[in-house]
Amino acid sequence: MIASRPVHTWLTDMDGVLVHEEHALPGAREFLAALTATGRRFLVLTNNSIFTPRDLRARLAASGLEVPEEAIWTSALATARFLDVQRPNGSAYVIGEAGLTTALHNVGYTVADRAPDYVVLGETLTYSVEAITKAIRLIEGGARFIATNPDVSGPSREGTVPATGAVAALITAATGRQPYYVGKPNPLMMRGGLNRIEAHSETTVMIGDRMDTDVISGMEAGLRTILVMTGSTRPGDIEAFPYRPTLVLDSIADVVPLVHELTDA
Repeated sequence: MIASRPVHTWLTDMDGVLVHEEHALPGAREFLAALTATGRRFLVLTNNSIFTPRDLRARLAASGLEVPEEAIWTSALATARFLDVQRPNGSAYVIGEAGLTTALHNVGYTVADRAPDYVVLGETLTYSVEAITKAIRLIEGGARFIATNPDVSGPSREGTVPATGAVAALITAATGRQPYYVGKPNPLMMRGGLNRIEAHSETTVMIGDRMDTDVISGMEAGLRTILVMTGSTRPGDIEAFPYRPTLVLDSIADVVPLVHELTDA
């Protein structure tokens, strides 16, 4: 049960939990207000590597949600931290947007297209055949293959668009090399988030809308998990998985009373 141990910190997915197509979901504003009122530390997580935390803070503010820049943790930040630990001050050929290149620059990485230590694949709105071909040849030449997240598709106003996982599959088919994915469902992203806010897994809850990323990565990182039904997962989908979230709720609005209840307990 959620209330079996104290809850001092909260992690939450962004899309499908707090926002949908840049509109705040019911209860999101109240949830953030409850965390602030009770003094609970929190982090908003996203596999989206396109935007910097500053960009995402502005986008959330446009939806009516106030989230500090330092309370946003992206797969780009997690990837940069991972590479900084593995090979400090290294080099990478990057397919991605400002969110990824900025994160890498901030940990001392240089972007290079000749003999880089890594090929780093992230999300971009304009995947280029030329850039993908270059990545394939660099990997064949010995560069290590990293990808920010395994999501194969994403939504847009016009419909489904290919995402990092789909392009990674193309590169794998051409090279025979699998990437190491840093973002969800890798629990490494959760642990990096916990370290960022100096939280402990035993006293943290993860909220998400997907069984195959949010719930499993939270569970594997030792967190209690809440699944909400405002995103990708439907109630009938849950039984298809061999694991279950700690709690299933209709929306983030149903989490608000829990924040107060667990704070007062």
